[in-house]
Amino acid sequence: MNDIKVIAFDADDTLWVNEPYFREAENKFCSLLEDYLPHHAVDQELFKTEIQNLSLYGYGIKGFMLSMIETILKVSENTAHIRLVEQALEIGKEMLAKPVILIEGVEEVLKDLNGSYRMVMATKGDLMDQERKLIKSGLEKHFHHIEIMSDKKVNDYKKLLKHLDCEPQNFLMIGNSIKSDVLPVLELGGNAVHIPFHITWIHEEVSHTIEHPNFFQLENIRQVTEILKKN
Repeated sequence: MNDIKVIAFDADDTLWVNEPYFREAENKFCSLLEDYLPHHAVDQELFKTEIQNLSLYGYGIKGFMLSMIETILKVSENTAHIRLVEQALEIGKEMLAKPVILIEGVEEVLKDLNGSYRMVMATKGDLMDQERKLIKSGLEKHFHHIEIMSDKKVNDYKKLLKHLDCEPQNFLMIGNSIKSDVLPVLELGGNAVHIPFHITWIHEEVSHTIEHPNFFQLENIRQVTEILKKN
């Protein structure tokens, strides 16, 4: 990894806590509809609606809120009281007001790497929400460039690398999702580090193992500086 010039970090569940807030919101939402369906059935219906809506709304809390409202209409067959919609909106607004909790070791690693590499935050999600979290986190000063992406597929990374004027072999992506942060980057010829978070959205899960010379599996973000020094 001696050729690395640009290091990009995913944000949600790599720099700060995110998925537990969604799980908490999903549980609250499923409880709202227990008069219509069991908890697990509502959860499945919500997930199905979210996936169907990704191409329309993208990733993030606002899309999640719209999917909750649509799920209420589906599950109740358009008979639900408007109060349920109000409660779903309240759940979403509570998520938007959650504190930004940094994952242990993040700030010290960013400080260590800054100055030696071009630092980028590359994350999916809603523009306003991700900007809000970045500002609240206090991490903005560590990054040369912020990229809030509609998706993280091969073509999305191609556009990012072109914008950064960076060759794939000089690029390292660090994130908690094999599907979004690792596989597309490896396909492009870049380098990728996977640091799993204890909770992963089912849409981001990948069952097969990865064996690739440009792939590194780590337990925590502090190990990033170790592998950069070794290689």
